[in-house]
Amino acid sequence: MSYIALYREFRPINFEEVIGQEHVTETLRRQVENGRVAHAYLFSGGRGSGKTSTAKILSRAINCLNPKNGEPCNDFVVCKAALEGALTDITEIDAASNNGVDNIRDIRDEAQFLPTVAKYRVYIIDEVHMLSTGAFNALLKTLEEPPAHVIFILATTEPQKLPVTILSRCQRFDFKRISIANICKTLKKCSEKIGITIDDNAINLIARMADGAMRDAYSILDRCIADGETSITESKVRELVGIPEFEYLKKFAELIIDKNSMQLIEFMESLISEGKNLEVFLSESIKFFRDILILKMSNELSGFSEEEVNVLKELAAHTNSDELIYIITKLSSVQSDMKWSSDTEVAFETGVLKVLYDETETKATKAISKPSVSSVAVGSLTKEDANKVSSAIQNEVSNNSDLKNKVLTKLKENCKMRLCVLLMNASIMEADSELIHIVFGANLDDVSKAYLQQEDSKKAIKEAVIEVTHKEFKVKYVFEK
Repeated sequence: MSYIALYREFRPINFEEVIGQEHVTETLRRQVENGRVAHAYLFSGGRGSGKTSTAKILSRAINCLNPKNGEPCNDFVVCKAALEGALTDITEIDAASNNGVDNIRDIRDEAQFLPTVAKYRVYIIDEVHMLSTGAFNALLKTLEEPPAHVIFILATTEPQKLPVTILSRCQRFDFKRISIANICKTLKKCSEKIGITIDDNAINLIARMADGAMRDAYSILDRCIADGETSITESKVRELVGIPEFEYLKKFAELIIDKNSMQLIEFMESLISEGKNLEVFLSESIKFFRDILILKMSNELSGFSEEEVNVLKELAAHTNSDELIYIITKLSSVQSDMKWSSDTEVAFETGVLKVLYDETETKATKAISKPSVSSVAVGSLTKEDANKVSSAIQNEVSNNSDLKNKVLTKLKENCKMRLCVLLMNASIMEADSELIHIVFGANLDDVSKAYLQQEDSKKAIKEAVIEVTHKEFKVKYVFEK
């Protein structure tokens, strides 16, 4: 016998086995028990939440010859045939590939005939939102005046796309995302049945990756045991699925929270050189910051080890909720930009750095540091130039920040990321019609100063300034002491 995927092997066969949807299954079970079955149902919810499995169970329960407390017996002829997919009175349709009006007309014509073996003809239409307008119109007529022996069960992940006329004629049940705790509990039972050992950290990781979908959790576990390995660790799960290590996410979060732009550049370059999937990494990073936010606001978080929770608490202590919301929003925007970018690496680097840059601009644009003349190292500048710097600093023009923004944008476009980062915390000032001074803070290290003094760096900055201003400005550096 060929191998059966775990999500199929462990598909629930009665209402009691459906995970995390008691509010739905209990109501359906009582309806079957009391003989108050509706002619049309709508099951809505995210992928892998149990919609199709519940529809299959309901179709057997209402046709079962020996139901027990509203549950199908799964023993007699009708139930067995339904379990094997051999009962012609139960029809499953994928609306994604059978979405035309002719497909629904065939169902409508067929529905006029009495069932051959079972009590009811049951039509399970999956992804029903994919039906065409004509198909919905054809279905509507049948739902308005359904034959007594016909029951429709519609399933969808996007109920908002269904016409109101369809929604109003169905009993609607909304399926919840399955909790991490329920997924972990189910995976433990599954691992025991198939004879494998899996550590708690690995189970928690799979549960978090499943994102509320039990089917996805089974699929991830299937990949982990595909090589015949009977012992599953967290590191193996991360390797197979491409999930970044917790330490990577921690380091990334620390650098953003601390606004350490230089080390952040180096870190991102190491991610690229190691061949990490940047889209997966960014997605996990967004979840990581979300977890920090949840922990900060509620002081409770499931699915993590005690050690990991302590790390998240420490990170939460070094920031506030507004900053975390800001970071999550900006990183989500980067995630969207990467999908449409022809160069995901550049989009990733520039987008992440912009998180730091935009925050700095938002908070500090109105209060740019204005050092006194005595605190400025004029270096090779003449006394006359120094006086010009002093005058520019004390009488900073209103469009200074706009000039800086344009120069930074141009450097980003030219992929001069390191220069861009260095200029983020600098002030760009027009001393006269021929000279622009760039004033750097006292915290600038010697390595960065040396990099700025390189001819390539000077040339790149000068070209950016000229391109933005459309003037042949000379550019000079000023370093605060």
